[in-house]
Amino acid sequence: MTIAPERIDFLLVEGFSALAFFSTVEPLRVANRLAAQPLFAWRLHSADGQPVAASSGMRVVVDAPLEALVPPGTLIVCAGFHPERGLGRAGLAALRRYGRGGGRFGAIDTGIVLLAQAGVAGPGPVAIHWEAESHFRETWPQIAVADALYTLSERLFTCAGGTAALDMMLERIARAHGVAFANAVAEQFIHERIRPAGEGQRMAAGQRLAIRDPHVLRAVATMEAHLDGPLPSAQLARRAGVGVRQLERLFVAHLGLTPQRHYRRLRLERARVLLETTDMRVLDVALATGFDSASALTRELRRAFGLTATAARRGTRFATAVAGD
Repeated sequence: MTIAPERIDFLLVEGFSALAFFSTVEPLRVANRLAAQPLFAWRLHSADGQPVAASSGMRVVVDAPLEALVPPGTLIVCAGFHPERGLGRAGLAALRRYGRGGGRFGAIDTGIVLLAQAGVAGPGPVAIHWEAESHFRETWPQIAVADALYTLSERLFTCAGGTAALDMMLERIARAHGVAFANAVAEQFIHERIRPAGEGQRMAAGQRLAIRDPHVLRAVATMEAHLDGPLPSAQLARRAGVGVRQLERLFVAHLGLTPQRHYRRLRLERARVLLETTDMRVLDVALATGFDSASALTRELRRAFGLTATAARRGTRFATAVAGD
């Protein structure tokens, strides 16, 4: 039996994640092929109808400007670094008109930032890439954020980006066309299972750092929870359940650097994320990562990475590791 295809529109915002976008649209293509009929139809939009550059620099040609979009239907907003720069007042107004007309929304990576700016995100819960989560919570405290790969509701679905977009779209296909069909689509991507929404975005600290020592892991967890107000070594050791000298020996043995150097590494990495993904003032980034001034942060960035805060804001990748500072 032939059914009318579900219409999905994509809004590509300058700097969007190409991986997340293709992980969203490719399951639709494969679903159409396996079903031997168009289950889905999609079009691409940009704010002005002009080609859009992904974060990789690759430019994608779109079908129409955002203002040409007419509800009802589903609009998926794909964003990446600095989403707040992606749409002006006219673009945000277009999102509001689309929502008032009965349109549904999806958001990939930091696309939820634009929906929040337009006032169409609702109360949540929503998913957003873990690097942008803290700033989003602070900016829109009225919107619940889920520590999840993706969220699905009747009028809004969101995901953290990356390959989580593939799982989210496979789950949407499963709900509309059955689990067996969604699994067949997943197999085409050599994707052995559809991850459930509630799985965490990040690896456990032990996996990320390739260590098992419980004292080091407790200390690292404490550091990650106190990036804005660094704790002294004695307090870190006490929370880890060992003495200061023992903690230092463990860190050097497992991570190759002292606890305070690893702590500074975490703080500088967090500063990099904030500079890359938000328009926060350098002073505010410094205070949020435990530095007492913008000049202190800039000095540490230059000393550790050979980069200024301005270069980090442009998204220039750090060439050296903090462990070698």
